[in-house]
Amino acid sequence: MAGRKFARLREIGSADIIPARATRRFLFILSVIASVPLFSFLQTSDSNGSSEPANAGIPSESKVDAGAADAGAADAGAVDAGAAEAAQRAVQEAAASAAQSEWVTSRTFLLLAVVLAALSIASLVGLLLSRRETVAIESAVVRRFTRRLRIWWMMCAILMCGFLLHRVGTIILFGLVSFWALREFITMTPTRRGDHRALFWVFFIFTPLQYLLIILNNLPPSWITAGRRIDFYGLYSIMIPVYGSLFIPARIALGGDYKRFLERSAKIQSGLLICVYSLSFAPALLDLNLRRVDGAVWNGSNVTLLFYFLLIAQLAGVLQGAWTRLIGNHAIAREINAGRTWEGLVGSVVTTGLIGAALFWATPFAPWEAGVMSMVVACMSFAGAMTMSAIKRDRGVNDTGTLVQGHAGLLDQIDDVCFAAPVFYHLTRFFFSA
Repeated sequence: MAGRKFARLREIGSADIIPARATRRFLFILSVIASVPLFSFLQTSDSNGSSEPANAGIPSESKVDAGAADAGAADAGAVDAGAAEAAQRAVQEAAASAAQSEWVTSRTFLLLAVVLAALSIASLVGLLLSRRETVAIESAVVRRFTRRLRIWWMMCAILMCGFLLHRVGTIILFGLVSFWALREFITMTPTRRGDHRALFWVFFIFTPLQYLLIILNNLPPSWITAGRRIDFYGLYSIMIPVYGSLFIPARIALGGDYKRFLERSAKIQSGLLICVYSLSFAPALLDLNLRRVDGAVWNGSNVTLLFYFLLIAQLAGVLQGAWTRLIGNHAIAREINAGRTWEGLVGSVVTTGLIGAALFWATPFAPWEAGVMSMVVACMSFAGAMTMSAIKRDRGVNDTGTLVQGHAGLLDQIDDVCFAAPVFYHLTRFFFSA
């Protein structure tokens, strides 16, 4: 009897944790999230329209200066200097706001044209290679190359659709990607019945809430902020690493199942940290008030920077595989992934840095700065691929899922982005954000 019960617990796999009904529930939650910024925007517009006539007079600072001048207590030179400084600051803020309000620019379309042209040429080469009459040893490589091209075309089309939906639509798109990637991660790692309630909180509370906070960072409702300027970065940057990491083991403990407690808690925390928290910093790039290192306002679009980051992260993995096939001889960790070599890593970092420097015009970086940032992204992409390879080795699986027929799952495609996104975001925020 106990053996049948244990076998039943093993049969309750993670694939049944997120059924179709739960997926529809998550989509409903995301639709509610999308309506919150729209409601707050309309509410803000109404309040601004009703308050303008009342505040059309002299600003409070001007009234104070006028009263001080009438009393003879203000120095005229100090007032003029303060007014000039305030006017200069207002001009800079207006220029920054105008740059931020422009969703796409000509640089965005130029970068998109470069990507589409490269994909078209690669697809033509793959088609010609696949139609060769002689069967060579590289036929498997050609098939994998053509499958990878189909993945890139699909990812590019999905990303373009997200950009057409503007900022909120793009963030929700990344939220859906995080949800599916987390589902693949949890499916790959076995869970017990006592974990299911904690998983409900992970999928339907923490995941939507993380992206909701990113949405509210630019469209905060007045009933939350009460007229104050609140930077939600201080909350969404710590919610999962702090509050999520404390809540998950506590909720599992309330289930009463102590077997492999630390292992189960660590698995869920790792999935939430990699698939949701780390990936959420990619769309968070859209809210940065970007400047150049010298303090000048960058007139580009944050969408272009996001597109640039995703392109560099994907190129790093491709170039790593190409250099490994050309000159790769020394495997870094053969037991984890024999296809990752030191020659491939160095070649990928250098080549990605050169390509990133050549595309500096799509970023607020100087050419050498774009090269350094691209090399950092390449290193983090390699770390993400190695980490996921180690997890798959530990679980005894080849792929994280079967979302894309013939070419692994979604998490296999974005593991490099998940690891590179928080590092790229924080470096950009620290050095190139006002």
